Amino acid sequence: MARVRYLGSEPVTVPELGLERVVHPDEVVEVPDERFDGYVCQTANWEAIEEPKAAEEPAPLVKKTAAKPQKGD
Repeated sequence: MARVRYLGSEPVTVPELGLERVVHPDEVVEVPDERFDGYVCQTANWEAIEEPKAAEEPAPLVKKTAAKPQKGD
């Protein structure tokens, strides 16, 4: 989860953070990583504190050669 600080002068209700969740001025809250940009693009209201962590890349696939056919007796 990413973290942002509310810069407004009045408390606001942020339903995305929980039912009836009120955020107060200068309060730092956790927001879903995928919604981080939606907060910090509002520079008059929100300030980035901790950016989302980079998504872990899946392990690369290891290419294996095909098995050699067995020779019969």
